[in-house]
Amino acid sequence: MNTALWIIAGVIAAGFAIGGTTLLLLPRTKYRALGASQHWVDDFGDSHLKVVGTIKLLGATGLVLPAAVGVAPLLVPIAATGLMLFMAGAATTRFRRSEWLYLVGDTVFIAMFAFLAWGRFALQPFA
Repeated sequence: MNTALWIIAGVIAAGFAIGGTTLLLLPRTKYRALGASQHWVDDFGDSHLKVVGTIKLLGATGLVLPAAVGVAPLLVPIAATGLMLFMAGAATTRFRRSEWLYLVGDTVFIAMFAFLAWGRFALQPFA
């Protein structure tokens, strides 16, 4: 179970780190041009997008770094819980915009973060 939790955390962290970095570095027009799923940026201001990118990047770091260096590994399930709530907000935006297919993807992320948090809080906590 420990290996599965590490793999899930690593894959999700890599994706969120790339997404957060991209959101922080690219201007709105270039980010929006990345794909059809990026139209949500039209609903938010530039400073809000920077906050979203920062949350993604910090959350990704919190999923792996504390356990990898052995300092405050309790932060891993807390980061997973925080990102689960973050994705609930993303799902709300998808719902409001009637983007049903992308809402399903956000729901999958919520489930993965919930599993990771449960796994690290209860099933295989760090010693």
